[in-house]
Amino acid sequence: MPPSLRVIRRSEVVPDLERWVLTEETVPESSPHDLLSERIRALLLGWAARAERAVKIGRNLAVRWDREHPQFGVDPDVYLVEPPPPEGDAVRSLRLWKKGHVAPRLAVEIVSAQHPTKDYVIAPQKYAVCGVEELWILDPFLDGPRAHGGPFRIQLWRRLDDASFAQVHAGEGPVWSEVLQGWLHAVRTPAGASFDLRTDEAGAERWLTPEEAERAAREAERTAKEAARREAARARRKAEAAQREAEAAQREAEAAQREAEAAQREAEAERAAREAAERRIRELEAQLARAR
Repeated sequence: MPPSLRVIRRSEVVPDLERWVLTEETVPESSPHDLLSERIRALLLGWAARAERAVKIGRNLAVRWDREHPQFGVDPDVYLVEPPPPEGDAVRSLRLWKKGHVAPRLAVEIVSAQHPTKDYVIAPQKYAVCGVEELWILDPFLDGPRAHGGPFRIQLWRRLDDASFAQVHAGEGPVWSEVLQGWLHAVRTPAGASFDLRTDEAGAERWLTPEEAERAAREAERTAKEAARREAARARRKAEAAQREAEAAQREAEAAQREAEAAQREAEAERAAREAAERRIRELEAQLARAR
């Protein structure tokens, strides 16, 4: 069950127009940052497939909210938009003043060691302004600043009923995602910290990415085929054993039949000999009677 809401702190928006401008240049991502972003995207794709939701999930899509100042915006490392924009995959940026363009329900920021303050301080303000429903700030290597007790492996910010944007979790996790109706877990891997989505707080039922689901399906199919093969082999061995037993029983029956036939022939021979002897006795008796 999801926990009761506990507000840690609310976002205090202090516009920083210089830092809010989206540049056109692409900031290079480190390999761990890129791999983790792709994993979160894949987890969300898996969730959308299982839930059969019409959503757009991707990475690094500019979100702009001020028609008079379209240069202001934010580009989440991973985003989930529901419903998707009318342009579908052809959309180049979300312009929230356009018909059919809505703010992401979920945005994810992976903390960069080069710019940790941006993710810890500036990101919540931008997402508070643009109307994002839920924000995850993931810091797998704890590169963030020590402000407000940090660094934190997981921060979760949520839009409250009064439309304010509040931090409701800061720590290791797990933490409940209202958007996904599941638990976000930090996990240890040989490559460092990563993240999983799970049905329960204890983490027993892990959500799979499409690739993992396909691999699991192939493994399940392979296991089922192997089990069927073993079962067929057992059935074949059982049938062969039954066939051998039937053949042995048939041989025994045939031997018994032969013995019965031999006994019958012997009895018939004995009967014939007895009848012949009886006839001879009668003949001798007749001869004796005539001789008298």
